[in-house]
Amino acid sequence: MLALIKKEVGSFFSSLVGYITIVIFLLSIGLFMWVIPGETNVFDSGFSDLGFLFTNAPAIFLFLIPAITMRLFAEERRMQTLELLFTKPITDFQIVLAKYMAGIILLVLSLLPTLVYYFSVVQLGNPIGNIDSGGTIGSYIGLFFLGASFLSVGLFASSISTNQIVSFLVAVVLCFTVYLGFDFIGNNIESGETAYLVKNFGIEEHYSSIQRGVIDSRDLLYFISLIVVFLLATKLSLKRGK
Repeated sequence: MLALIKKEVGSFFSSLVGYITIVIFLLSIGLFMWVIPGETNVFDSGFSDLGFLFTNAPAIFLFLIPAITMRLFAEERRMQTLELLFTKPITDFQIVLAKYMAGIILLVLSLLPTLVYYFSVVQLGNPIGNIDSGGTIGSYIGLFFLGASFLSVGLFASSISTNQIVSFLVAVVLCFTVYLGFDFIGNNIESGETAYLVKNFGIEEHYSSIQRGVIDSRDLLYFISLIVVFLLATKLSLKRGK
């Protein structure tokens, strides 16, 4: 399993996929935070926070993460190399988990450089260090779990198709639905209790909760459950493919 993780991580960086993913994420966030004038610009807003990063990163992840996951199984099916993996002394779930962990590593490598933005904002505060550290830590945890959830959804989308473009489009639609779809439906329900229940099926409700700096076990349980459900669905998809 470890060898498969290394292989997948190596394949990310043996081509331009891994580098382009990280660069696009950091560049898009950095330009709006430091270069392009407007409310999102730290210097123009006058506030020492990373609000733009945590508010807009989900929208960027909505397209970048499916671009990462679209090849993980779809390419294997197209090249007919998936059968070779099935002959190895590892289970189907270990194959799924190895590819998922490779995606997690790339996600972490994308988030780590943003700490430079955090330390920069800390120094720009008046006084220095005038930043809501609790809220920032909570937002980073929420952003990690959101990205991890998108990865599990994208992995499932890749397992049901042999075409990378189809996998990408299915992943984008599924991620958007899980992220904002339930929130949209909840907003159009008159009953407050029903609306609240429906919204809790979506990522946005739990991500917003963690962003406030409150690490609720119910939010963490939601993300973990969502990830497990899609990883198991991916395993079943592979089993059906056999």
